[in-house]
Amino acid sequence: MTQMATSPPATTKEQRGNFFSLFAPREGFFITPILVGINLAVFIMMVVSGADFLQPGNQSLIQWGANIRSLTLDGQWWRIISNLFVHIGVFHVLFNMYALLYIGVLLEPLLGRLRFLSAYLLTGIIASLASLYWHPNTLSAGASGAIFGMYGVFLALLTTNWIDKTQRTALLTSIVIFVGYNLLYGMKGSVDNAAHIGGLVSGILIGYLYYPGLRKPENPRLRYSAVVLATLLVGVVTVLAFKKIPNDYSLFQRKMNAFSRLERKALDVLQPKGDVSKTAWLNAIRDTGISNWKESIRILNEANQLDVPDPLKKETVVLVQYCHLRIQSYDYIYRKLTDSASSGPDSVAYFNAQISELMESLKSRK
Repeated sequence: MTQMATSPPATTKEQRGNFFSLFAPREGFFITPILVGINLAVFIMMVVSGADFLQPGNQSLIQWGANIRSLTLDGQWWRIISNLFVHIGVFHVLFNMYALLYIGVLLEPLLGRLRFLSAYLLTGIIASLASLYWHPNTLSAGASGAIFGMYGVFLALLTTNWIDKTQRTALLTSIVIFVGYNLLYGMKGSVDNAAHIGGLVSGILIGYLYYPGLRKPENPRLRYSAVVLATLLVGVVTVLAFKKIPNDYSLFQRKMNAFSRLERKALDVLQPKGDVSKTAWLNAIRDTGISNWKESIRILNEANQLDVPDPLKKETVVLVQYCHLRIQSYDYIYRKLTDSASSGPDSVAYFNAQISELMESLKSRK
């Protein structure tokens, strides 16, 4: 048996050089360092711009491109890609970059630049879509969905006979342990497991799609056709997802904006401009004022049926009570103007006091 040659231990300088070489693009390992560099650069720019080093706030994450259904599905489609380069704190970005370097060292030399980059972006997009589907109001950011996608690609290839059998078992065990541990860890609730699963499953499918071209590297048509087909499939899934995933939060905001417009119209009735006859004012109170308050109640009840956080639902309940008080107030003014108001506790001041009390309770909820 031939004895393997041994090398002397690396010096400290050589060890530092080996470490920093992980961040330098080179033949067979070109895309991974660039992706790592972009992720680190974005995080550094976030911190420099004022984001918290350990736990950036939601506003900072949104400004830098995090993924959330209300914005992404409301025209800001680019967030399904930009969120792959935004991280929620230094530990988040460092852990993800370690995982990306590990899989990149193993997988990029096998796939090549084009397949590796396309797999990263395509699985990342599917991971973002999975997050949008499962989390109506959750902010999502990080490269982990795309990284799980790359582990999925490698997992698919390890189930074929393309990789040498002597290496296959050890690598397969390592990948399964990594994936299994992180999926179990993600079940604690603060981790976006939907993105992880979406990335993993799409990565497995893309891995099998790339397999024929890897078996026959002399045929470039297989390589390019696989990348084009994967891109088209992800494109179709993206279009369907944007059409089918409900965007209740955005719809809720539109209904609240409609309520605000109706409220302004109804309130304007109490401040008529110019000389207005008594008859015209009475008609305005009934046909514009009371009518718009009733329409507001209908819109608020519809908003309450949408899939939005409970505090927003409770706000609509209070606003419905507010509209009912306004209707009673306008009805009292109408009866007062027509001399048909009965004696009792009702008065404009009485209703205004109740409305003020209700609005104060609404402010205290926020």
